[in-house]
Amino acid sequence: MKSGSKFLASMITGAALVLAMGAGSSTAQEASAPPPPSAPAGSVGGLGDVNLFPKRVVIDGRRAIATVGLYNKTVDAGDYEIKIVDMAMTPEGQLISFDNGLDEATKAKVSTASQMLRYSPRRVRLGSSESQLIRVMARGSSDLPDGEYRSHFMVTSVPESEGFSIEEATGAGQADGIGVSIRPRFGIAIPVIVRVGETTLNVGITGATLLTARDGTQAVGFVLNRSGTRSAFGDVVIKAAGRSEPIAFSRGVGIYPEIDARQVIVPIDPETDPSLLASGARLSIEFIDDDFAPGSKLAEHSFVVP
Repeated sequence: MKSGSKFLASMITGAALVLAMGAGSSTAQEASAPPPPSAPAGSVGGLGDVNLFPKRVVIDGRRAIATVGLYNKTVDAGDYEIKIVDMAMTPEGQLISFDNGLDEATKAKVSTASQMLRYSPRRVRLGSSESQLIRVMARGSSDLPDGEYRSHFMVTSVPESEGFSIEEATGAGQADGIGVSIRPRFGIAIPVIVRVGETTLNVGITGATLLTARDGTQAVGFVLNRSGTRSAFGDVVIKAAGRSEPIAFSRGVGIYPEIDARQVIVPIDPETDPSLLASGARLSIEFIDDDFAPGSKLAEHSFVVP
């Protein structure tokens, strides 16, 4: 792999964070089972059985109310636990929970919103293809400084406990000794952002390069730089000279105020004409806002393939 391949190793996707808590095996659906229902437009999902919508929540002002929708995309009913958690973004674009070994210096860089957020209910049960709205209220103090505050709305599936005894969990009575049954808990989180007063943002792109993996797949890697008091969230569009359609596209790329720069990787369409990526070819990168002023261009950069 060419230089810059560290980008490929740190690649993440989307604005939503998907967590797998625990491990285990799953049983494949019977061939006769009906397909899962379609999720609402604009929702985000992951490995679990619930989708959230919208993909992020932005609340303007010290006292305002927003809603988050939960949608059970499976054919079975399920229980879901709801929490507000604090996370920090790394320069690789990963989101790490405060209770996952983060040091105090990193935590201190995040202006959290958890202390001002109220929500209800805390746990819900949804039938197949059923949805429910959760009210989220921001209640900031009158002396809260201007700026952006962020926490994450997390929903975790609660495994069915009916008929699951201690004996079943430990495998008691098995002829070949003690066994252990582990049930996975999948969670998905979206950011809840509270903006108070005036905020500022400047975005730039540096270090762009064409990456080629050993299997021949290619991607564009670059560094997204940010300054100011507001996060940036948008879509990356990459074009090649001589072609009107993008050769690469990535939705929901974000960079939060606790970091000044993050690495971004955008895979190139494998059907792209190789001549557009040959040495000497010019590629352009645009970062289009999907937050504060949707559709506006936050940053652009062009580079020549070496």
